[in-house]
Amino acid sequence: MKEIIIYGSRYGSSRQYAHKLSAETGIGVVKYEKVTDLSQADTVIYVGSLYGGSVLGLSKTLAKAPLKEGASLIIVTVGLSDPADRETVKNIEASVRSCLPEALYRRSSFFHLRGGIDYSSLSPGHKAMMSLLCFNLKRQPVQKLRAEDREFLKTYGKNISFIDFSSLNPLINFLRGKDILESAV
Repeated sequence: MKEIIIYGSRYGSSRQYAHKLSAETGIGVVKYEKVTDLSQADTVIYVGSLYGGSVLGLSKTLAKAPLKEGASLIIVTVGLSDPADRETVKNIEASVRSCLPEALYRRSSFFHLRGGIDYSSLSPGHKAMMSLLCFNLKRQPVQKLRAEDREFLKTYGKNISFIDFSSLNPLINFLRGKDILESAV
């Protein structure tokens, strides 16, 4: 059985998680732009940052290097939203579903992690998007805002990290249960 960890990261959170997962599991890791062939992989673990609901690099990777029939895809999303919020997870998975063939989506597994943001390092486009989101949320009545929206407004413009490497443990346990990892790892 052959496994690989692929990551799509623009500002570093997904990269950090992917490398930590690699160190914990012994599975090789590569940035999505460098992937050329996945035909020998039995399991692909894709750790990708969320931008506007899509997973950075996932569609491009699968388009240029399709998975072999029957291969498993484990999608690990990394974003600012709290993965404990069911509506957030539902929206993420619906977005991913729209960019995957149905058969591949059905044999995929999902894990959701929190990343971080440093507003000073954002690209001009991302700064504008975040500013527009903040503007729109401030215009809404406070009682209509979700907890996630209130947290966004509270932390807007700040350097904040929700990275928690212990949140990889459910994924590592899942891999063990699928006999992808040795129990001793």
